[in-house]
This record gives sequence, C-alpha cells and structure tokens, in this order.
Amino acid sequence: MAARQKRYALAIDARKCINCKACSVACRAENRVPLGKGRNWMNEELRGEYPKLMAVFEAEQCHHCADPACVRVCPTGASYQRPDGIVAIKDTECVGCRYCVVACPYDARFFREDRGVVEKCDLCAKRVDRAELPACVETCPSKVRVFGDLNDPNSKLHELLSKRQYRLKKPEAGTGPQIYYLL
Repeated sequence: MAARQKRYALAIDARKCINCKACSVACRAENRVPLGKGRNWMNEELRGEYPKLMAVFEAEQCHHCADPACVRVCPTGASYQRPDGIVAIKDTECVGCRYCVVACPYDARFFREDRGVVEKCDLCAKRVDRAELPACVETCPSKVRVFGDLNDPNSKLHELLSKRQYRLKKPEAGTGPQIYYLL
C-alpha cells in the first residue's frame, strides 16, 4: 500500500490571540530575520461602533497556496513547492528579481538587501522535516495556530476544520490558500 502524501497547513483562531507577538519573535530568532522585516506579522483591526469597539488581532504570513502564483512567475525555479505543500525558496538560485514579491496576493515576501534574495515563511521546513512544529506554532502561549497534515484524518488540524467554520483570505486570487481562519 502506497504511503499517503502529506499536505501541511495552518488553522488560526484569532479569538485566542492576545497580540503578545511571541510568534514573530520565535520566527525572527529561528530564521535570523533582520529587524524591520518579517516572515509573519500581526494585523490589528477594530470592529464595532464607538464606544463598543473591539480589537481583533490576526496572524498573517505566507499562505502556502495549493497553486502558488509566486512559483509560477519565478524565472529560475528558486521559488518552488515541496510535495508536502510547503512553498519555499532556494536562496542559492534566487536572483533577486522580485517577480514573486509582486505575484503574491498576501504580501508575504520581502527582499533581503544584505543578501540580495527574497525571503518568506517556509513553515520552518527544517523543523518540520525533524518532526517538530514550526517555531511560531510551538511558542504561542494561547495556541492560536494549529499546524498539521490536511490529509491525516486523525490530526488536530483535520478535526478542527471538520468541526469549525472557517474562512480563507483572498480565495478569488485563485491560488488556493492553505491558512484557515477559524470563525
């Protein structure tokens, strides 16, 4: 019997987020992200009417799309998608043209001037390959992020998505985003 192919994704429960930014700090430390840049970040939105306003914090990063526009436009093949769905960059092949930065509907890529390459979240692929969680998932004190294999019916991610409603951001872009925002 052939092994089932993994398909990694994230679910994000913004209701649990306290905006501590532990995810961003962990990412910066794990990936040596320079100050002023970010592989993940927090969006803040005010909802409601004055005086009953509520701040909502929502984690944002690469959506590891099923059909990533960034991969399609890369002239060197530096941007690629792994068989497990993680969208990554081979920085040794990146020429810094930034076509992928423009193509990404989520503004999830940035140009690293000191190295002349583009960077983005790769879900801590080296950690995932060692059967560890991405740094942002592991460090979150309120467990906002749930990482897992969409194709594993026994995973916490699969269970959450089968029981909770969720939304995808910018599905109209046609890229098949794989971050699920729980409602």
